[in-house]
Amino acid sequence: MGRSRRTLPEELLLLALDPATGTTAQPQSLDLGLAGAQLVELALAGRIAPDGDRIAVVVPRPTGDPTLDCALELLRRRGAPVRAVHWIGGPRLGLRQTYLSHLERCGMVAAVPGQMCGVLPTTRYQATDTAISREIRSRLDSAIRTGVPPDPRTAALAALAHAVGLGKHLYPGNEGRSSRSRLRDLIRHDPMGGLVAHAVMDVQNGAAAQPRRGPAPAGRQAAPGARPAPEPARGVPMQPHRGSMARAVAH
Repeated sequence: MGRSRRTLPEELLLLALDPATGTTAQPQSLDLGLAGAQLVELALAGRIAPDGDRIAVVVPRPTGDPTLDCALELLRRRGAPVRAVHWIGGPRLGLRQTYLSHLERCGMVAAVPGQMCGVLPTTRYQATDTAISREIRSRLDSAIRTGVPPDPRTAALAALAHAVGLGKHLYPGNEGRSSRSRLRDLIRHDPMGGLVAHAVMDVQNGAAAQPRRGPAPAGRQAAPGARPAPEPARGVPMQPHRGSMARAVAH
């Protein structure tokens, strides 16, 4: 994958950056959105594909992007398609900071040190190339204003922006209500983006923690009143791999 094109996680993060405060809007849901944006980017690169509500690796060849390739390798290690909601709901060790540091190295944002309450050190991030942020925003605005079906990348970005709650950040107040509604409607224009966006919203609503009921094995019935055993979170990296994830996202 060439680096001439910004990835969806980078674009989603730039959309979420508040130019006035240097902080990111919706930080908790944004972390889920970044994990989902990685899946869409891998799908656009032809590395994974949807399989119902699951994600299957179809081409395990690296993309050349270290953070995306870490996600691709973890998906490959699962050995079977992974439910999108379980993958997105899994631990993401410093994913947002990884992308902020990458944008800083690329010169798209600048880290501004500060203090909270005059004591605790903090870091804000200011966009240094506002033309890039304006271009990303104009793509969404155009899709909302014209009603013309957007390209898959823009449709997925719109779906993710809606899923993580950036609508009120991008189109605030009563005057932005119709734009927020049309942003939500763009979710239907990209199947992969729609799948991932719904998974992000399901995780926020607690759906990832709900066990799925399956039929009892033949000849073996559950005792009356017995609780079904929860299904393992197949999209969450197994314990032995957490160290590798931590090392990868630190790059």
